[in-house]
Amino acid sequence: MSRWIEIRGRKIGPGYPAYFIAEMSSNHCKDFDRAVEIMKAAKAAGADAIKLQTYTADTLTINCDREYFCVGGNSLWKGEVLHDLYDKACTPWDWQPKLKAIAEDMGLDLFSTPFDETAVDFLEAMDVPAYKIASFEVVHLPMIERIAQTGKPTIMSTGIATLAEIDEAVRTFRKAGGTQLALLKCTSAYPASPDEMNLRTIPHLADAFDLPVGLSDHSLYSAVPVTAVALGACIVEKHFALSRSDPSPDASFSLEPPELQQTIEAIRTAEKALGRVNYDVTDKESAHRLLRRSIFVVQDVKAGDPFTKENIRVIRPGHGLHTRYYHEVLGRRASCDISKGTPLAWDLICGSE
Repeated sequence: MSRWIEIRGRKIGPGYPAYFIAEMSSNHCKDFDRAVEIMKAAKAAGADAIKLQTYTADTLTINCDREYFCVGGNSLWKGEVLHDLYDKACTPWDWQPKLKAIAEDMGLDLFSTPFDETAVDFLEAMDVPAYKIASFEVVHLPMIERIAQTGKPTIMSTGIATLAEIDEAVRTFRKAGGTQLALLKCTSAYPASPDEMNLRTIPHLADAFDLPVGLSDHSLYSAVPVTAVALGACIVEKHFALSRSDPSPDASFSLEPPELQQTIEAIRTAEKALGRVNYDVTDKESAHRLLRRSIFVVQDVKAGDPFTKENIRVIRPGHGLHTRYYHEVLGRRASCDISKGTPLAWDLICGSE
C-alpha cells in the first residue's frame, strides 16, 4: 500500500489538495428533489464528492423493540427503536443510480457507504468509483473483505474503533486483496466538540499504518478541519444539509451551504499557507530587504577622521555595509570627506581599496 489513493483520476494523499466529501446521509428527508438540491449546493460550495449511505432497516438490524434495540445513553437519538430510526434515515436504493448520474454531470464524484454485502453488490452494479466504510462497521470484517475484493479505493472511518480493531480491519482489507485504503480520524459524537477531537492522532495513524489519513468531522467548527489539514489530513468529510432545521436525524450536526463554502475556502487557504519548506526570499519580500539595518555615517566626517560610535550607527535602511562589520570599522579612518546620511561602503574606508 502507499500513502495515496486515486478516485476517478484524482490522487489523494500527502502533497495533493485535501479531498472534500459532503455527506448527504439522511438529510434528503426522503425527497429526491431535495437530494439533488443538496448535491448542487455541495458543488457550488466547492466539494469534490457527495456521499450517500446504502442500507435498509432490515440490512442493519431486526424489527424489535426489546431494550437491546433501543438507543440509550446520551445519544442524539435516545429512545428511538433502531429499526424505526434506520427506516426513517435510509436513502432509497432506486434513487442512487440516478443521483450518481446527476452528480457526475455536475462534476462531482458520488460514492456510498455500504452496510452489508448486498449493498456492496448493488453499488458494484452502479460502478461507484470508491467505497466508504463507516466507523461503526470497522468490526464488520466479512463486508470489509467483500469491499476489498472489488479493487476499488476505500476510505475507512475509525471512530469508535480501538487501535487493535483498526489494525485488524486494515489487515483484513489487505489480506482480501485491497490495495487502496485511506483512514479517517473520526470522533463518533453527534455533534462532536473540539476537545473530543484529538487531531494529533492523524499523523500517528498515517505513520502507524503507512496510509493516507483524513478527518470525518462531526463538529460545527471550521477550525477543526483546517487544523486537521495542517496536521496532514488529505481527506475531509462533513455532513451537509440545506438547513439544520430540516426534519432529518442528522441535520442538527450538519453544515449549511454558507458554512460548507466557508469551511472549504478556509481549507484551501490553509493549504496555500502551508506551502513547502522554503527559505528563499519571495519577490514581495525582496523590496523589504532594503528596510533592514545597515551601517550609516550619521555625522559629517572629514578625510582621515576615525569612525566612532558617535559618527556611525546601525540604522535603517539597508544601503550601507552589513552590521557584521560594525566593530571592524570602528577606529578605522575615512578615506575622504563624508556627509551625514551616507551609507558606509568599503571605498570610504582607508586601506580597504
